[in-house]
Amino acid sequence: MLSHTDKTFIKLSIFTMILLLFSPLSFSYMLDDKKELEKLSLFQDTVSSSPVPTEVGLEKPIKIAIIYPSADISDFWVRNFVALTKRLTDLKIPFEVDQFTSRQIEHSLQTHYTEQVLKNANSYDFVIFGPSELSIQANNIQSLSKSELFKTFIWAFHTPDPEWSYQPDGWFDFSSAMGARVLCQHVINHLGTEVNFAANRGIPGITDTLRSQGFIDCVEENGNWSNMYEHFGQYQKLGGADGAKLVLQNFPEVKMLHNANTAMTMGALDTLTNAGKHSDIYLTGWGGTAKEIDKIRTQELDATPMRMSDDLGVATAEAMKYFVEKREKAVPLVYLGRISVVHSGMSEEELAKLTQEAFRYSGL
Repeated sequence: MLSHTDKTFIKLSIFTMILLLFSPLSFSYMLDDKKELEKLSLFQDTVSSSPVPTEVGLEKPIKIAIIYPSADISDFWVRNFVALTKRLTDLKIPFEVDQFTSRQIEHSLQTHYTEQVLKNANSYDFVIFGPSELSIQANNIQSLSKSELFKTFIWAFHTPDPEWSYQPDGWFDFSSAMGARVLCQHVINHLGTEVNFAANRGIPGITDTLRSQGFIDCVEENGNWSNMYEHFGQYQKLGGADGAKLVLQNFPEVKMLHNANTAMTMGALDTLTNAGKHSDIYLTGWGGTAKEIDKIRTQELDATPMRMSDDLGVATAEAMKYFVEKREKAVPLVYLGRISVVHSGMSEEELAKLTQEAFRYSGL
C-alpha cells in the first residue's frame, strides 16, 4: 500500500492539477467555485482512507441499478463494480444490485435499459449510469435525473451540461484532461521534440476529445510534434488493430502511436507485434487497466495514464453512505479520482506499489 506521505503527495498533486489544467469552458461545467474544490479534496480523504461503517440502522437493503458498458474488454467497469460492492459491505450498508450490461457501441441497448429501469423506478434508491457516450445518452441521463424516486450517479464522465433541464446527483470519473496532460509530459520527456506520431481515437464526443485531442494539442504545442494520422477505432480492439495497420502501410515515419482506451491498445499491440514493428513505434495505452499493466511489465506496452482504478467505485459507495446519513451536501458534484503515468522503465517495486493501491478492492 502507498504510505501516508505518498497518498498526501498524490492528493495534493491532483488538487493542483485540477486548478491548472481545466480550460474556462470545462471549468464552468464542473467546478465553479473554491468550495467545490475544497469539498472534493475533503471527500478524497475519505475515499483514500479506511472505511468507517455507518451507524444508521437500515430496515432493508438499498436497491441499486447500474447501466454500463461492462461487456467491453476494459476491466475498468467490472473493477469499479467490485470496489463499489466491497466498500458498501465494509461500510455495513446492505444492498441489492441489478446490472444492465452492454458494449461501448451499443447505444440503443442503453436506451432500452433506461426505459426498463424507469418502468420500475420505485424499486430503486440509486441508479448508476455509465454512458456509452455522453452526448448520445444525454436524453436518457435527463430522464433518469428527472425521477424523484432515486438518486442518479454518472460514471466515467465529469462534464455537467448547464443547459440540461434535469441534472444528475453526482459525477464520478477520472479526468481525461489530466491524463492527456501527464501522458503528454511523459512522452515529450522520453522521446524529445519534433516527433511524428499518430492516434487511435475512440468515438467522437467528450471523452475522446479530452483523451485524444487534448493529448494531440499538448504534444504539438509543447513538443513541436507532427500529427500524421488519426483513426477512429470506436474503442474496439479491431479498430485499434486497423488503425495500426494503416499507420504501418502509409506512414512509416510515425514513431509513436496514441490509443484512447485499452481495447484499441491491445489491437494495436497485436498488429505491431505480428508485423515485427513493435520496437519501432512507442505505444501508449489509456487507463492503466490490468491488461495494460501486464504489458507494461513485459515491456510490450511503453506507457499509459494509470487511474487509481478502484477510487471511482469506492467514492460512489461513500457517496451512498453520505446520502443514507443525510450528509449529501458534503458530496462533491464532480468527483475525480487519482491518475499518474506508468511506463516500462519503472521498477517492479514501483509498479507493485501503484497497482496495489489502484486495485485495493478489485484485486491484482
